[in-house]
Amino acid sequence: MPQAPGLQQVQRLSLQQVLAPQLQQSLHLLQVNALELNALVHEELQQNPLLEEEPKDEPQIEAEAAAAEREPVPDDSATDDDFKREFEVLSKLDDEWREHFAQTSSFRGRSPEQEEQHQHFFDSIVQRESLQQHLLSQLDDTDLSAEDRKVAELLIGSFNDDGYLLTPIEELAINTGLPLEQLERVLHIVQTFHPVGVGARNLRECLLIQLDRLGQSESLEAAVVSHHLDDLGRKRYGEIARALNLAIDDIQRIANFISTLEPKPGRMFSVEQDQYVAPDVIVQEVEGQYVAQLNSDQVPHLRISNTYKELMAGGEQTREAKSYIREKIRAGKFLIKCIHQRQQTILNIAKVIVERQQEFLDKGISHLKPLTMGQVAEKIGVHETTVSRAVANKYMQTPHGLFEMKFFFTPGFETATGALSNASVKEQIAKLIEREDSGNPLSDQEVVAVLKEQGIPIARRTVAKYRSELNILPSNLRKKF
Repeated sequence: MPQAPGLQQVQRLSLQQVLAPQLQQSLHLLQVNALELNALVHEELQQNPLLEEEPKDEPQIEAEAAAAEREPVPDDSATDDDFKREFEVLSKLDDEWREHFAQTSSFRGRSPEQEEQHQHFFDSIVQRESLQQHLLSQLDDTDLSAEDRKVAELLIGSFNDDGYLLTPIEELAINTGLPLEQLERVLHIVQTFHPVGVGARNLRECLLIQLDRLGQSESLEAAVVSHHLDDLGRKRYGEIARALNLAIDDIQRIANFISTLEPKPGRMFSVEQDQYVAPDVIVQEVEGQYVAQLNSDQVPHLRISNTYKELMAGGEQTREAKSYIREKIRAGKFLIKCIHQRQQTILNIAKVIVERQQEFLDKGISHLKPLTMGQVAEKIGVHETTVSRAVANKYMQTPHGLFEMKFFFTPGFETATGALSNASVKEQIAKLIEREDSGNPLSDQEVVAVLKEQGIPIARRTVAKYRSELNILPSNLRKKF
């Protein structure tokens, strides 16, 4: 007889793998970039009074991590005498570290003049004016009433980074309770501001605003934008020519002029242009050899503080105080070792990249060799996922510019002269199309034939894929009449 449905309690034994909190912290520190690492470290500094940051000219990370392997950690079951002896050893080690680095450190810090120049550079960086700030400053040159000015500020605050008002103006009227007519009237005033085309609600309106400012609101260009913008984007010049009873050459001329207009008026104020990236690894040529070095300026230098000495000098400590000190010392030591391990892993990976990419460092991207994370993992003795985490959001400064470390991990092709990475093949395709006859552009199959002559075997669908990744249009859309 079948059992009636209902809730049941069942006991079951099973094995489940769970990452320990310390291992999770170690993996997270490996994956974050230098900026996030700084934030995490400063958060830990606020929570752990036995941890402190060294000045940048004293690289304590390596010393602390190496000494931490030998350093005793007070046991919870230790007696008072054991507790004192353990802290005496810690104190002695701490003094040895500082004396060692004061005498033998090979790190050369900046001179006072260099430090002043370094700080002056950062102090001299000017914050770029945002699109909203630029538009608001132009309100002062208008004779808008106080009420209309508030409406203008509302509209400007609703523009996206490209300068468009994507929120329907009817929706703004409903949400704010403002009259639709007032919103429309003030929007038209704001659309006269610089940059030309700002405040448009779509691409068509943006282009028409620019044409109107050029005195061509009644031109053929305006007619094409108003009624044939989709066909123009797909280069269906024949259909546009038939609709307007014009020659294809005339449509090509109109299209060329429209292409000079700005589809994203707010682009010049985009904050993306102000993003600065600091390299985690710097590759330099030293005595004819390329050498990878860590950029230590971006990583906090930590040490165990002298606080525990002062606590010990105070005499008796309660059991709770001893337990607290033990916990904080463990946490501080583990963080220092994690940072050291992170840095060493990144450096080991960078060394393998430099060893593999000698021709790239000498001659440029076209000589980039294929390299996989599995190959690097095997070389340095870690798991492939560790390599993936270590290179995430990390950058390498090379003689040919700044590159994401992931850039160097690409599959490749076997050619007559050896292995070639797909990044190199992409560059070859881009160069071929850049040099092509615009009136008779190369088809994907023709690109395949040219690459084959150069000893690069590649399928047509692969060329199409790479062309798409390079944001290059198909040959029929690249053709200029």
